[in-house]
Amino acid sequence: MSLIVYAIPIFFLLIGVELLIGKMKRLSYYRYHDAITNLSCGIGSQVSGLFLKALTVVAYIKLYEISPFREKIPNTWWVWILLFFGVDFFYYWFHRLAHEISIMWGSHVVHHQSEDYNLTVALRQAWYQGAFSFVFYLPLAAAGFRPEMFFVISQIVTLYQFWIHTRLIDKMHPAIEFFFNTPSHHRVHHGVNPKYIDRNHAGTFIIWDRMFGTFQAEEEEVVYGITKQPKSWNPLWVNFEYWVDLFRDVFRAGTVKNALLMLFKMPGWKPKELGGTEEYKEVTPKTFRKYETEISPGLNHYVLVQFILVLLGTTAFLLFQASEPLSGNWWLKFSAATLIVFSLVSFGGMFERKTWTPQLEIVRLILLVIVSVFLFQDSYFFITAVVVVAVIAVASLIWFSRFVKEILSSNAGNLLKTA
Repeated sequence: MSLIVYAIPIFFLLIGVELLIGKMKRLSYYRYHDAITNLSCGIGSQVSGLFLKALTVVAYIKLYEISPFREKIPNTWWVWILLFFGVDFFYYWFHRLAHEISIMWGSHVVHHQSEDYNLTVALRQAWYQGAFSFVFYLPLAAAGFRPEMFFVISQIVTLYQFWIHTRLIDKMHPAIEFFFNTPSHHRVHHGVNPKYIDRNHAGTFIIWDRMFGTFQAEEEEVVYGITKQPKSWNPLWVNFEYWVDLFRDVFRAGTVKNALLMLFKMPGWKPKELGGTEEYKEVTPKTFRKYETEISPGLNHYVLVQFILVLLGTTAFLLFQASEPLSGNWWLKFSAATLIVFSLVSFGGMFERKTWTPQLEIVRLILLVIVSVFLFQDSYFFITAVVVVAVIAVASLIWFSRFVKEILSSNAGNLLKTA
């Protein structure tokens, strides 16, 4: 059972509440392009999770089955609590090392790229983080903790971290701030201020950071982001930009030793022949320049409508997978995932007015009809569903044609502005 998939409506309800409160208080915590990119990364993460989840499930179950302790751990309330602390403890170490080892940072950096801080940032996750994190939880399988208990607890630990991605909640009662991870503690974690970098790695319990020397209280105003921004709204590119830069430098390293050090030392470490490691620079909200682009209101409206349609379709697809997995139809699952990624990349391209966007959007709308034929082929409302999808695709194509000239006539140098 996927608790996270079933929680998606609640996520968007709370995002709506945060937006409403922010508007009433005239707070500029959201930027449209950034929020859509955050949500696009979240959608892609859930879709890729359909494939990566099998790796986690199989590895955990196989190790549990050979554990000599599995018959000794009872299914009682205190075991659930013990496992909760265990999952959170190992999450802390994955999260910490994901900040301290360059090759692991590549699996997590996406979550920190947003230069804003709101509930959509909680959903901004790398599409392949699970391929790195699952190894850290295997000791729990070896210790004999039942798989169904682990899968429930690990999702609860993840769900807890949603609400702490907000600026609307100030510091809480000192007892809560001492023991639990809170919005204040996690704002520090997302800060690019030198004193905040690589601090507060906790999931649920901030006591791990206090115990292992990585705690930092929120003091000066937080500036959000990372030291080297990808400067893109393309969710596919932001997921792989770090790897492109890292391996470009690795192949330029003069020795095998330096190449390995660039993979396993702190992110950003470079040998002297490549310029050395740059020092962190002091930043303030007034001096930090956020990445932003401009497109016409009409094109923004088109992307918003298309994004909502993709979001609804993806949610329905994920809910169906949660209840009736297409275990024998991996090609169909892959086709749907490809269509979703095509859509997200197309929207990011429109935000940046990339000249390849018109061709990709046409292909996307054609794929929408083709994939829907196979998705609904065994449904009793097959004809109705395909006709509706075809009408949406044709109407979208006509609507999008109004913006092709705007996209193709863009001058990238004139798109950037200071937020």
